[in-house]
Amino acid sequence: MLIALFVRDAFIRPYIGDVLAVALVYTALRAVTPLTMLPAITIALAIALVIEMAQALNLLGAIGLQNNQLARIVLGGAFDWMDLVAYISGAILVVALEIMMRKRVP
Repeated sequence: MLIALFVRDAFIRPYIGDVLAVALVYTALRAVTPLTMLPAITIALAIALVIEMAQALNLLGAIGLQNNQLARIVLGGAFDWMDLVAYISGAILVVALEIMMRKRVP
């Protein structure tokens, strides 16, 4: 959320922020549920993709929240195909890190 509030650039906020968002949702799911890696990353990625679809359908405008800063930070404001790439990259990165960490633990 700090990236969304304070970083105004063309790479870190839109893309690295999306990669980190998937990782954050995944981590939260693993921390508060009994989900294992695959179900948790699937749900985290699904949440990100649903939010992106809501952007494509202009959900914020439809429910009258297009000018609400918190809603725009959480749900985003505009659809971008590259966001989908960032979300999927985040999911792949999480899975890769999980696999690497499992191999290191005896």
